[in-house]
Amino acid sequence: MAAPVDLQQMMHTVVSRLTGPGGRFEIVEEEVRGNRMPVMRNRDRRIGDLVAASRQWGDRDYLVTADRRISFAEHADAVAALATALRDDYGVRKGDRVAVLAANSPEWVVTFWATQCLGAITVGLNSWWTPTEITYGVDLTAPRVIVADARRAELLARADVSGFELLTIEDDVPRIVAERSGSELPSADVDEDDPAVILFTSGTSGHPKGALHSHRNVLAVVDYHRYSDALVAAIHQRSYDDSVPGDNRYLLASPLFHIASLHNLAIPRLATGSAVVMTQGAFDVDKVFALIEQEKVTNWGAVPTMAARMLEHEDPDRYDLSSLTAFALASAPSSPALKQRLREKFPFAGQALVDSYGLTECSTAVAVATAPELEAFPGTLGSPIITVSLEIRDPFGERVPDGDEGEVCVRSPYVMLGYWEDPEATDASITSDGWLRTGDYGTIENGRLRLTGRRSDLILRGGENVYPTEIEQRLDEHPDVVESAVIGVDHEDLGQEVAAVVVLRPGSTAAEDDLRAFCAERLAYYKVPTVWRITQNLLPRNATGKIIRRSITV
Repeated sequence: MAAPVDLQQMMHTVVSRLTGPGGRFEIVEEEVRGNRMPVMRNRDRRIGDLVAASRQWGDRDYLVTADRRISFAEHADAVAALATALRDDYGVRKGDRVAVLAANSPEWVVTFWATQCLGAITVGLNSWWTPTEITYGVDLTAPRVIVADARRAELLARADVSGFELLTIEDDVPRIVAERSGSELPSADVDEDDPAVILFTSGTSGHPKGALHSHRNVLAVVDYHRYSDALVAAIHQRSYDDSVPGDNRYLLASPLFHIASLHNLAIPRLATGSAVVMTQGAFDVDKVFALIEQEKVTNWGAVPTMAARMLEHEDPDRYDLSSLTAFALASAPSSPALKQRLREKFPFAGQALVDSYGLTECSTAVAVATAPELEAFPGTLGSPIITVSLEIRDPFGERVPDGDEGEVCVRSPYVMLGYWEDPEATDASITSDGWLRTGDYGTIENGRLRLTGRRSDLILRGGENVYPTEIEQRLDEHPDVVESAVIGVDHEDLGQEVAAVVVLRPGSTAAEDDLRAFCAERLAYYKVPTVWRITQNLLPRNATGKIIRRSITV
């Protein structure tokens, strides 16, 4: 028993040194928009300042694709050129919106940074949207300029929108960067609580809402990643210095209009001098594995859908994936059974696999579980990250004892300003003392968060609360099940009954009776689905990998 105690003591010593008085990441209590909370003392105040600072990384790789390589110096020059044109030719000023409607590309990233240097607000429009959805997003945010790729420009032309200038990724942005070469990098006078970014919530039910993030929110995420790098270095008895660029190479495979790729990858790696290796086009396991091998990728944060496709690959051993030392699952729930299959098939997942819980409204993870924690406490999502306060509350807003179920509530410098142009939704989600009501339900067990489901997904069966996540995770343990979704359907006597849509592997002979018996082994009778649809067609998911429950029928 001495080793765990020694490790725990070592971690306490390291954290105290990093975050205590005089530490690089010293934590102090300050007032944030009327409420006192822990923040880092030594922090940046303007997102755009990171661009000028990144010139110190020079010719090192910042953005890498299968056929392009852009250094930090080249990127800063491109940002200066585009920002100058947005200001002088298109009238973009502090507080104006500049929207991006495009698939992942280096130009997407350059547009983000150019907008930030002007103190404008970057709007990440969902590149999967239809013209009707695009109309909604554009009408809501009223951008002065939209930067779109050719495919989305066609969709934009079919949308019922106007009042903006359109720049294309393929032609206009490269032309502007060339014409304005040598421009001085603009800088805007902004406060750290000024708005900076609008990213849309998943919109799994009803219209998506625009989560408005401040400079403080985004820069707090940057410092969280710096702190995490310093913590890892200290644990491995390596030195950490902000002025020395990081050698890790990060795979960006999720859409940039999501916090996982923008706030937690592209932005912080400009600050740390690390390479961002970007996939383009639809997710293809072979192309991704080849890129990991080619670019010696060390870190990858994948959504569970990607992980499931990895598991289906017949011969991953033909790729050299040995460079991967960190592999995280995020953006959507994943079962312990999925994690175990990953460990069994991919050697890098054994000690590298971590899981987390976060949401767009919080800018980054709320809690993170390390590989040892996932093994020792399966199904939990770890402890709150640095400067995050987390409580489980009852319907009256009162904190419940550990072990009791309630709504997950969070307060931190990462929590958004609110929902753009939606004060009612903001007031319903953020309390007067700064606590975000996530709408997720869970418990705290030994300081670790365990989710039980979404409030909106709750099934009320004959007076009993049934959370789909618990049943879905049980179904995921069945060897013939690829994925599943559990929903409530109307019932005359019970109010609702439990229904399951189950996707089976090709060639499976599992039947409804088999699946029902499998669930009944570990679930109370009222949780066992009574309505079934068995299929081999994958479930509908949004761009962040979450199941679109409103599209599921039995």
